Amino acid sequence: MPGDTNVISEVGRKYLRLHRAANVGPIRLKALRDQFGSVDAILSASIAELERVEGIGPISARSIFQCRGDDDVEVEIERAARIGVRILCLEDPDYPKSLLHITDPPTCLYVCGTIEPADAVAVSIVGTRRCSHYGREQALRFGEALAAAGFTVVSGLVRGIDGYAHRGALRGRGRTIAVLGNGLSTIYPEEHAELADQIAQAGAVISELPIDAGPEAKNFPGRNRIIIGLSLGVLVIEAGKRSGALITARLASEYNREIFALPGRIDHSEQNAGSNALIRDGGAKLVTCLEDILDELGDVGAIMRPELELPQKRKGECLFDASGVGPSPPPSPLKGEGKSAPTRLELNSTHPGSTATHSEATAAQLELSANETAVHRVIAEGVEDVDSICVRSGIAHAGIGSVLTRLQIRGMIKQLPGDRYILRAAE
Repeated sequence: MPGDTNVISEVGRKYLRLHRAANVGPIRLKALRDQFGSVDAILSASIAELERVEGIGPISARSIFQCRGDDDVEVEIERAARIGVRILCLEDPDYPKSLLHITDPPTCLYVCGTIEPADAVAVSIVGTRRCSHYGREQALRFGEALAAAGFTVVSGLVRGIDGYAHRGALRGRGRTIAVLGNGLSTIYPEEHAELADQIAQAGAVISELPIDAGPEAKNFPGRNRIIIGLSLGVLVIEAGKRSGALITARLASEYNREIFALPGRIDHSEQNAGSNALIRDGGAKLVTCLEDILDELGDVGAIMRPELELPQKRKGECLFDASGVGPSPPPSPLKGEGKSAPTRLELNSTHPGSTATHSEATAAQLELSANETAVHRVIAEGVEDVDSICVRSGIAHAGIGSVLTRLQIRGMIKQLPGDRYILRAAE
């Protein structure tokens, strides 16, 4: 994987101490930040002061108090440097902004590769590890089609649907992010080590877990929330009755994300019972082609549509049918052949010096939704921080992220450090 000399910021070092402290997860950290206002104040507090915070008992308070002397923090940073991993914290400017809008964002993220502003426009693909030929082909095809349209494809790198979704994104010459349920010193499963290298070149391999953490079952629910937090929506391809992909779909509902499911073959019920039930019970929108996803994503889908060029697609025709039957497009080279195409959508409002794309002109012609109008008006009045924008606009915190993302895509607002927003005209 590629190296990076800028491993961690100074404020990141402080957050890493809290991240490594026992019994201090994202929810307790939020309570601490609300109480003390800054990471410095948290690390300077006495045990008695820490115990007065709601949800922080004597054991957690002592763990926080002791973490300021944790010498292993520097060892962790050195290990990250040796394997080419950066460590981002909540206050770093390149920490994924979409994660800041979930209830339990990772305190720190270990990143091999790069997180780009365009990754805010992402769709995750999940499904069974024991996929059929049909599932494999559809994961490849949807991964490729989404990447070719300019979406970042997010998945979990494990065997089955996840791995093929990443491969499809690479074949589509787009960006992809793999979220691991273990530390980045090893790749799980081992046979995906080369795939992980390719993903790091075309996106990022990330984890919130310490460098040497193993792939234990308890880690994967937390990993799933990151996959969903990074995405505008999730596509379920082949999920059995007890599939972990169904847990991910439930998280998507809690986080106010779109849920899509591909209809599965009825003669392969073991792989498809869960995903078919999602569609039957109204928990997911049935998807048979890329246009179904674009339609459900509203303004974002409309913006991504203009220059869409898909393999084997004619105007007005879906690329995929419900059965998955039909010729597969010839595979594009993954490494070493030609130059990767740039990501279609650049959120240039967060990229100083970058140029505008076709999407801004198209977006400017679209009417604002009621929520977008409310948020734009509040920001125009000089309200900058997200919490105040929520209060003034009347939009719940869980839903504000997608509204802010759409306004950024339109080129109407700009994000500043500290999760603040201003009108682009006010630059």
